[in-house]
Amino acid sequence: MSAISLRIPNSLHHHIRDIARKDGVSINQFISAAVSEKVSVLTAKEYFELKAKRASRSRFEKALSRIPHRTPDHEDKL
Repeated sequence: MSAISLRIPNSLHHHIRDIARKDGVSINQFISAAVSEKVSVLTAKEYFELKAKRASRSRFEKALSRIPHRTPDHEDKL
């Protein structure tokens, strides 16, 4: 595990401290989770672009063909 020194405005530190306290976690845990969420968002686009390149219309249609045909439930009709 790595350690970093981070300078943030006092007002932001107070908000983080209050939210972390309400969530029952440490400030370090809160910041680690927040950074993880941001990294996930930024890397998701690349992940889906890679998946899209590997996609195949014929495999998609083959998968759809295995789904049984049935009348939609009343709540699902348009």
